[in-house]
Amino acid sequence: MHEPVAAPPRPALALPPRPARRRGLWAGPLLLSLAFVAAVLLWLRKTEADEVDDQRAALISDALSLEAQVSGRIERESELLERLAARLPALPPDASSFAGLPDVQQGLHRFWVSITWLDASNRIVAHLPEQAPDPEATQAANRPGSGVSSHLSAAIPGGGTLVARYSSGDMLRQTVPWWLARKYDVRVVDSFGDVMASTTEALPRPGHQTHRTSLEPQLPDSYLELIARDRVTPWYRSFPMTMVAGFVALIAAMTWLLRRQVIDVSRAEKAWRTEAAWRSAMEDSLTVGLRARDLDGRILYVNRALADIVGYAPEALVGLVPPMPYWPPDAIEEIMVRHRRAMAGDAPREGYETRWLHRDGRLLDVLVFEAPLVDARGRRVGSMGSIVDITEAKRHEERERRQIESMTHHARLTMLGEVAATLAHELNQPLTAIASYNAGVLNSLQRQPAGAAIDESATDPMVLRALERVGEQAAHAGRIVQRIRQFLTRHEPQFEACSINDVIEGGVALLRRELERQRVLLEMQLDPTLPPVEADAVLVEQVVINLVRNAGDALAERGAEPRRIDVRSLRSADRRFVRIDVQDNGPGLQGRSVEALCAPFYSTKRDGMGMGLAICRSIVQAHHGAFDAAESPGGGACFSLTLPVAR
Repeated sequence: MHEPVAAPPRPALALPPRPARRRGLWAGPLLLSLAFVAAVLLWLRKTEADEVDDQRAALISDALSLEAQVSGRIERESELLERLAARLPALPPDASSFAGLPDVQQGLHRFWVSITWLDASNRIVAHLPEQAPDPEATQAANRPGSGVSSHLSAAIPGGGTLVARYSSGDMLRQTVPWWLARKYDVRVVDSFGDVMASTTEALPRPGHQTHRTSLEPQLPDSYLELIARDRVTPWYRSFPMTMVAGFVALIAAMTWLLRRQVIDVSRAEKAWRTEAAWRSAMEDSLTVGLRARDLDGRILYVNRALADIVGYAPEALVGLVPPMPYWPPDAIEEIMVRHRRAMAGDAPREGYETRWLHRDGRLLDVLVFEAPLVDARGRRVGSMGSIVDITEAKRHEERERRQIESMTHHARLTMLGEVAATLAHELNQPLTAIASYNAGVLNSLQRQPAGAAIDESATDPMVLRALERVGEQAAHAGRIVQRIRQFLTRHEPQFEACSINDVIEGGVALLRRELERQRVLLEMQLDPTLPPVEADAVLVEQVVINLVRNAGDALAERGAEPRRIDVRSLRSADRRFVRIDVQDNGPGLQGRSVEALCAPFYSTKRDGMGMGLAICRSIVQAHHGAFDAAESPGGGACFSLTLPVAR
């Protein structure tokens, strides 16, 4: 026997194990994409918040810096005005001398709208410019962006006030750096939010960041306000958000296509699995074994039927290479030749018979059919075999053959019985005539006339004795023929009360001469106190005769050794049956049971018909008794039968 090698993975021909459910895996990329989009959105929102914070911080810083510059500019203008006021007492109080001062002209060229010299009584001493205010100029000064005009004042030593009126808008435009003016809209507002001055004529920008800082004490009740021109774009309106939206739409479309693909694949897989399950079920329901092999003879696939035929698990057979463990060791060479022929593609189409070895050691008769195994491209990659177990079929054929032989033998026995019945019928009358003639002769010889002389020769005692013996033998032969006729005639057993000892003695008396020829010592131990049994004496006598004759035939094989038969009759332990034992010291049963010995047409004799013990058991069972056989304690066989006691 060959040990099976480790089996490789199951080939594609077999139904693979069912994978775990993955219907929802199509949503995996979508969920990952949504998680990525959520992360991007959080990043955009955080970036927006950071930009707002940075812009706010820069706005505050620039507002504070500009507030310092504006306050400083107003302080410088106040200082210039105070220096100019300090010089006025030395000038003549007229407009020409006042207009000739360089500081006055420089102030008017900067952002002063006008300058007025007031005396101690607040009368105008001089006013520049001298012309009255132009309405258009006033409107221009008050246009959006120009702002509201403000004024600075300085006390003149000796009495009087110098007042300088200036444009807030021009002051802002001259003070605010260009880079800051491009970045912010700068305004000066009062506590009510009214614009006093502005660097731009644009309307307020809603949603833009602003910051106010107080201009006190330089400008009471005034605030410097910076409005950021650049607005931080909301994260949901940014360009990355547009890209994310396109990405989400693309992912949604791809997910929909992927889901359709997964559904189609799942539907195809379900159909394939259903087909594979059907095929596997059909293969497992087959009683024909299937086996696939490659060109090297390695087993690729076996079905359950083949595994059951040889007694191995399918996993233990897949992957094996010749010689196989189910090949009989004494036929490996012959099977190997057939194997090479099958691998070469020369296997007979009608199949061939061979013998395999079951795992438990039984020999199997199988019928093998081989066919080429081709792949999808039509190339031969191995062979496919169908194996049919014909062991039972062959046994059935053998049983049928034996049954036919038995029926033929039974037909011969039937014919022999008919011949025996005919002979018994034909011999009955001659034997009756012989007995009648013999009785007449005896009566004639024994009859003497009164007063006649006695003829000694006619009344020879030896002649009379011989004639008496002839009559006895003829009567005995007649009884035998009568019993044969009764035995061969179909009729129900005639049950009646009879002495079992008389039946035994009558049957043994017919066999004494035969047993003497065979030099067999016959001893009988009959219990004289036995009650009558209810039986058919003729049938029971035939059973005794058959058992004693079988014992004598078995003792004929002992050669010169002592031969002995013991016949006993006794009562059973329950007192309801009478038991008869026929025991010998022959070869015994030799392990055979009473069922095997009583089987029809089974015989241990060379010329036996195999019907004697079967008929004996049938007769005993018809009498509601039991028939048994066992080994004798002293060697040999002991056949026993029981008969019910007559009521």
